Amino acid sequence: MLAKTRKNLNRLSRFLLLIGFVLACWAFVWEPSRLTEKNYTLTLPAWPAVCSSYRIAVASDIHAGAPYIGLEKIDRLVAMIQKQKPDLVLLPGDFVIQEVLGGSFIAPEESAQHLKPLLKHAKVYAVLGNHDAWLDSARVKLALENAGITVLEDRAIPVAKNQCHFWLVGLSDYNEGQHDYLQAFAMVPAHSPVLAFTHSPDVFPDVVSSEFSLLIAGHTHGGQVALPFFGRLIVPSKYGARYAIGHVRENNRDLFVTPGIGTSILPVRFGVPPEISYLRLQSIEGNSP
Repeated sequence: MLAKTRKNLNRLSRFLLLIGFVLACWAFVWEPSRLTEKNYTLTLPAWPAVCSSYRIAVASDIHAGAPYIGLEKIDRLVAMIQKQKPDLVLLPGDFVIQEVLGGSFIAPEESAQHLKPLLKHAKVYAVLGNHDAWLDSARVKLALENAGITVLEDRAIPVAKNQCHFWLVGLSDYNEGQHDYLQAFAMVPAHSPVLAFTHSPDVFPDVVSSEFSLLIAGHTHGGQVALPFFGRLIVPSKYGARYAIGHVRENNRDLFVTPGIGTSILPVRFGVPPEISYLRLQSIEGNSP
């Protein structure tokens, strides 16, 4: 009986080791090396009917140089977005890395040139993230602009396609930016449709007095790890998992947080694959029978 018990325990131990190995491979190899695409349809109360079905590609937190995020991965990302033919491409910050385990720094001047082909089929706008600031905000901004990508740091710009007209507002990062949000929204004519984007979603409650149809953000990576029953263990937000990922409607205002492309600190993802998010914006009026 004792021998049989030991044999069963040995089998259980080997099984658990195998499960642990498989999960480790999933979290440190398979999932962070992926690049997925996901479509969302957001019906927004303040979005104009003439702009219904406007489509936006969002690629945040590229973190060039992180494990599995080399220049060839950026080329693949660009090709995937081009194939989808969105009306607009938004890049909500964190183009570089700092001390990611297994990572190898890629200069923003180099990665920006690999993002440049996005401009062939759509307008492309960016804001800067906290990692960009930790390296050198001015350097990252110049690299993107030299590649033809417009960087909106607390600035607004009119965007038009056919009969659809709206203002795009870029807000500087909640933790590292200049935080001149009032100036950014002040550039927008009264009663104009507004789409805003930024790096960290933590700004969402702070711009309650500003009018916009949707705020788009990144930064959280969706927590990078989402475990069954336990949820997202670590989310880089003072609000915890409240703005961790996806579409959030709060106080009749809309936020979308993309899980991003790369990794930070540890090259791990589990239950939160790297994602290019495609947002199809619909108006309530445009959806009316």
